[in-house]
Amino acid sequence: IDPQQRLLLEVAWESLEDAGIPPLSLKGTQTGVFIGVSGVDYQQARRRSGQDKGANMYTLVGTTFSVLSGRLSYFFGFEGPSLVIDTACSSSLVAIENACSVLRNGRAEMALAGGINMALIPDAQICLTKLQALSPDGQCRTFDASANGYARSEGCGLVVLKPLRAALRDGNRIHGIIRGAATNQDGKTAGLNAPSVSAQRNVIRTALKDAAVLPKDIGYIEAHGTGT
Repeated sequence: IDPQQRLLLEVAWESLEDAGIPPLSLKGTQTGVFIGVSGVDYQQARRRSGQDKGANMYTLVGTTFSVLSGRLSYFFGFEGPSLVIDTACSSSLVAIENACSVLRNGRAEMALAGGINMALIPDAQICLTKLQALSPDGQCRTFDASANGYARSEGCGLVVLKPLRAALRDGNRIHGIIRGAATNQDGKTAGLNAPSVSAQRNVIRTALKDAAVLPKDIGYIEAHGTGT
């Protein structure tokens, strides 16, 4: 079984406890699962170790991307939408944006959303090094003229999302309120993996409009720190 599945089960349980929700009380509810993921390291590691030669009835569900969300829905008995999203570095945020959309439209009463990244083989590190995307000294100097790349890391994080009125009604622990969100794409740019200033500007404006706030209302920004 892909270790990402195991870690997601642990973190899902922890996130529900943190919200003040008994994890096993949600069977049969319209709870959705939205998981952002991009790495396929485990499948490749199995092939190199020769484990794929001994494939059995559990291999498919143990390594398929869709089961990263499906495993959570199955274990807890969730009956809402369950899907995996891969948009590279933005996968987790896009998963959360999709969860918010589903909650707003009434297609789920609650959602677990977030993402996971595990580096199990060196391939991605090698490719990113050859692309000169990684910082030689392992520092992300975002918004800095001396930025020279970014540093990779591993992690797993999930948030429990509910409409605010429902969270207040149920006495859940509330860490924050998502007032608006937006997703877009660069379209045709100088290169497939080249960022677009105009696209980033447009998606920020769309998110502000969706949240019904003005730029002057923003007091803190947490940004994707590639530093490239």
